[in-house]
Amino acid sequence: MTGAPLSIVIVGAGIAGCSAAIALTQAGHHVRVIERQDAWRFQSSGIFVYSNGLRALEDLGVLPDILTAGFAIPDGVNAYFDHHGVPIVETRYPTARGGRIPAILGIKRAELHRILSARMLALGVAVALGVEVTGLAQDAIKATVTTSTGAQLNADLVIGADGVRSWVRGQIAPAVTPRYTGFGVWRSVHRRPPGLTRKIMMMGPAKRYGIMPISDDLLYTFGTVAHPAGDYIRPDDWPTRMRAAFAEFAAPIAPFRDQIGADSEVLFTAVEDVVMPLPWHAGRVLLIGDAAHASTPFMGQGGAMAMQDAVILPRALHAAPDLPGALALFGDLRAPVCRFVQEASRAVGEAGGREDVTDLRARNAALARTAQGAVDGFYDKLNALNAVAEARLGALGA
Repeated sequence: MTGAPLSIVIVGAGIAGCSAAIALTQAGHHVRVIERQDAWRFQSSGIFVYSNGLRALEDLGVLPDILTAGFAIPDGVNAYFDHHGVPIVETRYPTARGGRIPAILGIKRAELHRILSARMLALGVAVALGVEVTGLAQDAIKATVTTSTGAQLNADLVIGADGVRSWVRGQIAPAVTPRYTGFGVWRSVHRRPPGLTRKIMMMGPAKRYGIMPISDDLLYTFGTVAHPAGDYIRPDDWPTRMRAAFAEFAAPIAPFRDQIGADSEVLFTAVEDVVMPLPWHAGRVLLIGDAAHASTPFMGQGGAMAMQDAVILPRALHAAPDLPGALALFGDLRAPVCRFVQEASRAVGEAGGREDVTDLRARNAALARTAQGAVDGFYDKLNALNAVAEARLGALGA
């Protein structure tokens, strides 16, 4: 687009919102962020970021801080065990940019948000904490956001980066709602023994339980189980329920499970995804991140997809002749990548939940034969889809 920089309001200051604010500000646009939390409080536990997500973090100017705060897994190794602790196979994830970017890094979610929010504020982005959006209107020349403070903010573009249960999505696409997956995810944070440097996944009977280092002194465990819809678990019960959910797992993860108590950092999430058909915009309002394409956690790509949205959006704005064309281009570029990740992640989760628990030996043998090929195939396809988007942007001069 030619002409003056855009005035942009972003609703939500999670991974998607902070990343978009950084990328758009770096591209010269004027950005304001509205966040309903009254302080920077973010979910704890951990997150792992693969090389494609780390590339986006480099483009956002924060990769050195991320590498310092997190833990890059040497050689990108993921070691698989059965739930008795018997080794099955090791796989390796790909690096990026000639090996300069690690294959996989673990980091505490609060640290990731701290670094992104600090970068955003260093760039001078205006952030309103403790403010909710109560109204949204638009016409041919502007969009207007009304807030809980009574303010009316006019903008060229409003971005809904407000997560799975997006208020903004409800205004422009009310028929699109979160879809429950039938799975629950447990997470807990622990001290990291110095010798534990790999990502570990233990394969139980229709359950998965893993370990990921997230700093020089911390790791987190993460486990997936089938979980009935509507089964609410009180936070006070999380430690007991998490220990019980994975009672059959042996070392190397059992010692961490046994540490879980009333004072532990424990988090339970009933997993939903969001499958939104194109367009992801209506007029001057655009959805990004989980608001448009929330994924199950089985491929570890949800955060990376949000960060890649952020990096691609300003390039789409630059490449297209007008705002409607730019928002349509953004959706065309991102939807194939995000749909592929969603479908692959959901398939992995469903396969694990349906597996025949009477023949785990056959499952483990098949995993040993196919695991590295599955990793390579996923990243080959992901890289190919990203390359198509890059080629199209390059042809448009972005």
